[in-house]
Amino acid sequence: MRHAVRPMIHFMPRSREAACRPALCLAFCMFILIAPTGPAKAQTPADTAGTAGQAAPAISAASPVPQPALSVSLTREVLVAALGFLEPRTLEAHSARDFCLWGLDGLTAIDPTLSVTETRPEVSGPAPSPGGAMAAEKTSGDASAQGPTILNVLQGQTVVFSRIMPASDSNGAWADLVTAAMQAAWQHSATLREAGSDALLQGFFDELFNHLDPYSRYLGPSPASSDRTRRTGNTGTVGLSLGQSGRMIMITAVNANGPAWEAGVDTGERLVSVNGRSTRGQDVTTVQGWLEGDEHTSVTLGIAAKGHRTTTLRLERTQVPPETVFASTDGPFTVLRVTSFSTQTAEEISQYIDQVVDEPTPDTPAPSASKNKTAGIILDLRGDRGGVLQQAVTTAALLLDHGVAVTTHGRNPLANHIWAVQGGDMTNGTPVVILVDGRTASAAEILASALADHRRAVVIGSETLGKGLVQVIGQMPNGGELFVTWSRNQAPLGWPIQGLGVMPQVCTSLGAESLQAQLSALKQGNTLQGEAVQMARAARYPVPVTKILDIRKHCPAAIGSDADMDAARVLLSSPAAYRAALESVPDENSAPIH
Repeated sequence: MRHAVRPMIHFMPRSREAACRPALCLAFCMFILIAPTGPAKAQTPADTAGTAGQAAPAISAASPVPQPALSVSLTREVLVAALGFLEPRTLEAHSARDFCLWGLDGLTAIDPTLSVTETRPEVSGPAPSPGGAMAAEKTSGDASAQGPTILNVLQGQTVVFSRIMPASDSNGAWADLVTAAMQAAWQHSATLREAGSDALLQGFFDELFNHLDPYSRYLGPSPASSDRTRRTGNTGTVGLSLGQSGRMIMITAVNANGPAWEAGVDTGERLVSVNGRSTRGQDVTTVQGWLEGDEHTSVTLGIAAKGHRTTTLRLERTQVPPETVFASTDGPFTVLRVTSFSTQTAEEISQYIDQVVDEPTPDTPAPSASKNKTAGIILDLRGDRGGVLQQAVTTAALLLDHGVAVTTHGRNPLANHIWAVQGGDMTNGTPVVILVDGRTASAAEILASALADHRRAVVIGSETLGKGLVQVIGQMPNGGELFVTWSRNQAPLGWPIQGLGVMPQVCTSLGAESLQAQLSALKQGNTLQGEAVQMARAARYPVPVTKILDIRKHCPAAIGSDADMDAARVLLSSPAAYRAALESVPDENSAPIH
């Protein structure tokens, strides 16, 4: 990966020379953990949003007023794509029948007067009573021996739809059935029509995913678009944020992931013109819009620093992910606060590391390089809810010489990976402390566990959230997205992150007295948290809930506090304490077999 040097405002002087680093050997697939990148395509790829191809409005028998249109063809396309995407990927095997019957409960969730039932002619008596989906007469045994099963949609006591169910694994036939059932319900329910077609699909998937896990979900076209922007950035921009000073437009921030940064644009400079149009007297929103356009198109900027003439820059618009890493110094220590893991997080971290850890080069003798070496790095992952899995792995690779960062295990063979890294520690062994709290989750937990299990960093704080499931993303024909859990994470020493979370080597959630006792013991080469750390690392999937609770009580999850940073300073200032905390994690050779 590229390690471009980036300046840090109020942090270090600017330097734009690139540092050459060994390539990282990683197998890249597109997975997200939240939360949670590059979407995995469903069987029917989706590059357009909206409800194109809508059916003509149906007329209710009870009212002459035209109904809002339900896009029957698009609804079916989404269902076919979703069923094809779900079936091979969910952690447990389920059929199209399961998914569709679960999802149809979404009708009842939107309009409680609607209900979905199953009947079989041979055993059914009077018309089925309303109830939740699958609430009516269900019989066990072989369905074929007892005749076909009929799906009914009722409004109150009135059957508004009835059709024989197809074979359990027939995706197309089930998509047809659900689409027809939705259409019938739509025609009879003003509540559904008021909610709209997007809500109809949202309700279907919400009820479907209620039967799976807490993290699988569906995002409709609009929120899916916003989420893609959060992960990968807007299409066509240069990475500038603007403000106003009188009649002038000022540059208030420069995104380090964008072309403006690479061109040397700085905060505090004046944006004089965009494509020859003067910005003087214009409002910020208008000028911001001038900067945006189609990806790979060019835009010409007139930039003026105070006391200097205007410089003309021609930049190419690109996707610019949001910044997720923010640097500062705390005495001799470098603090990198990571808010999430987007598609450029590891690159941002590498840029900062390049800047604070100078390596000897043919032109720079070792003594000179070592003068600027930081006394320690503090990675602040408190409140970091995660993001892109491989960004966590790549970040671990920046600090590890080699080793396994995480393994993933699922039903689909493509979900099974050993995420191994090699390439060399960019920091040359600089001490690293990681701050976590009860909100630290997912990709952030992967990074913390990888560095702690390899005795490369000391984790300080409280038990983390314990989100150890990986989602793969499927784009739907309507522009929506499915986030489907398809694998579980296992830390390098073999313990599952899901439920357990990461047990810190230094616990700050037990109170000031306990923290002081822990730090005093560590300075003497002892650890008071060692038993809890060893217990957590010895756990193996599946871990009973009672055992999870018993382990987590040794360092209860809490919101981060100033005590975390105070403990980090103490630890990084005492080599003996730092070493003792590292060694409280079992050596990989003595850990239980995975």
